[in-house]
Amino acid sequence: MTVFSTHCCPGSPDLGARAWLRLAVLLAALWCAPVLAAEVEIRNAALNLEEDGFKLSADFDFELSSRLDEAVSRGVVLYFVAEFELTRSRWYWIDETVLEHRVTYRLSYHALTRQYRLATGALQQNFNTLEDALRVLARLRNVHVADRGALKPGERYDCALRFRLDVSQLPKPFQLNAVASRHWNLASDWTRWTYLYTGDAK
Repeated sequence: MTVFSTHCCPGSPDLGARAWLRLAVLLAALWCAPVLAAEVEIRNAALNLEEDGFKLSADFDFELSSRLDEAVSRGVVLYFVAEFELTRSRWYWIDETVLEHRVTYRLSYHALTRQYRLATGALQQNFNTLEDALRVLARLRNVHVADRGALKPGERYDCALRFRLDVSQLPKPFQLNAVASRHWNLASDWTRWTYLYTGDAK
């Protein structure tokens, strides 16, 4: 007859249970860490129709933690993302996703010039202080998200916007810190509002 033992090692009948308990506590701590992310408040979010299409604007109210401040000053590049979604409700089916738009910002420090650089797409701006760079980062202005023909006149649309630090683009050791510590997290909740497209540009 074959006997299977449930003990991890002789003389320690509770070792397996204790190991699983420690693992469960660790996973619970890591799972809860992102909930403690530094708060970002989104203000004045708006979608407006201009002559060349629909433009998105918003203000992001936030402060870098001391860890993030130190990291970027020591040469770690920080990536921030503004994510926008536009959907339309349908009574007969799930909501229709009309468009998704993503703006990525790259914040870095250059020791040779002693300047901070904020880049998005092909646009780059240099600043003498981190505060000046963050002031520009916090203002999303007239970002083109769709052409005029993307929306139907007379339709009501649901807008959603959030802003966050993209921890997936941090160096690997910092990604681990981001999972375990709130000091490495910066994110907002989704801000939602309704936009009625009348078909007229201001």
